[in-house]
Amino acid sequence: MKPSDTELKSKVRAYFAASPPEARRALNRLRALIRAAVPKATETWSYSIPAFRLDGKILVWYARWKNHTSLYPLIGEVRRANASELAKYDTSKGTIRFPLDKPVPTGLVKKIVKGRAAEIRRKSKPGPSRSAKSRP
Repeated sequence: MKPSDTELKSKVRAYFAASPPEARRALNRLRALIRAAVPKATETWSYSIPAFRLDGKILVWYARWKNHTSLYPLIGEVRRANASELAKYDTSKGTIRFPLDKPVPTGLVKKIVKGRAAEIRRKSKPGPSRSAKSRP
């Protein structure tokens, strides 16, 4: 069940409040960068962490851990397009980790989020119908 706006704000606020100061700063930075990159995205809560939705689909999740913050998903074209910059960070199958002792990379985060938004929009665009394809 989708949380109400009040429940959502409460969950996000509690998540941030439970974070150590350096993690809270990094989370606030990630949140601001996501909003700046895709202003039409809406905040949500999924898998017990904050996230943003775009056109009804998850745009990105972001989370804090002991020594880093993470941004998910890091997949497909976005991963390939930013491979050289991503090499500077610890990544796994669908995650990029930003160490708490370094600033969140503004440009990279915006590129990842904008690239993810482009993927979502491309996949949700209706293509030609089957009947149109079969016409001469």
